[in-house]
Amino acid sequence: MLDALGVSEQQERVYRVLLRRPEQSLAALAEAVGLPAAAVRRQLQELELKGLVTKTPTRPARFRPTPPDLGFDVLARSLHQRIDQARLAAARLDELWREGRVEHEPPVQIIQGREANIQHFHQVQRSATTEVLTFDMPPYVLAGVAGQTEVQLELMARGVTYRTVYARSALAGADELALARTLTGHGEKARVADDLPMKLLIADRAVALVPFALTEERQTVVLRSSPLLDGLVALFESQWERATPLWSSGGPADDLSEEDVQLLGFAAAGFTDEGIARRIGVNKRTVERRMRRLMDRLGARTRFQAGLQAARRGLLG
Repeated sequence: MLDALGVSEQQERVYRVLLRRPEQSLAALAEAVGLPAAAVRRQLQELELKGLVTKTPTRPARFRPTPPDLGFDVLARSLHQRIDQARLAAARLDELWREGRVEHEPPVQIIQGREANIQHFHQVQRSATTEVLTFDMPPYVLAGVAGQTEVQLELMARGVTYRTVYARSALAGADELALARTLTGHGEKARVADDLPMKLLIADRAVALVPFALTEERQTVVLRSSPLLDGLVALFESQWERATPLWSSGGPADDLSEEDVQLLGFAAAGFTDEGIARRIGVNKRTVERRMRRLMDRLGARTRFQAGLQAARRGLLG
């Protein structure tokens, strides 16, 4: 129970007995705990070092427990200090690793195999400290998709920015749309394009992953700092500028409801009324009626124009 604070099971047994029967002698403690006196003496010495027990100057010596709220507060603070020290040490080791990687790793590397690709895909993202840029398009590795959501939510919670351009085919199903909606709700900045030239992930503009063999035994190119990587960053920014914003992560704007924002996002992405109806689970006439209302409100003559105007006004993200 207390092992997270560095208190062993035997030490906890001794401490619990002392809480119930303060100021016990070594012999009495050994009998109550059911351990040899030598073993109890060792546990008492450790508990003294941790500040959980004090020894009286009497003869024979007796042992007094430190109140739990005081003793464990000190232990918790000590643990936090050790964690902070470990993080600093890890940061210094990480700097050494990065320096060595720059010197010895080639700017281009090939990762082969499904499992190796999934693992590398997650590792590269977890190395990011500022931003991750992605082109999202099918086909997908199912195990990778499930793990990716967990990794992305974890990193966004830590403050890493995700900007994703989705190919329209990536949002073809209700499950894919629901996932994209969840991710934008947690901070992802998302846009949609009719098509994309490739699947792509860039972490901190320092390393890029480009899958190029999308069979079961996948192959991915890993690019590190180089003119090639700079070109991929420029390609991403170009596609980002041309793509249409999907949704805002901050909720509806300009008095638009969540449903309005969702509808306009689909319209801006070029989905038909029938396609939108299928994706949000209503009939086509409902979509047509709501779209006419939004078109009148935005002064647009077509659904697509309404979506684009909403995007340009910043209503979609």
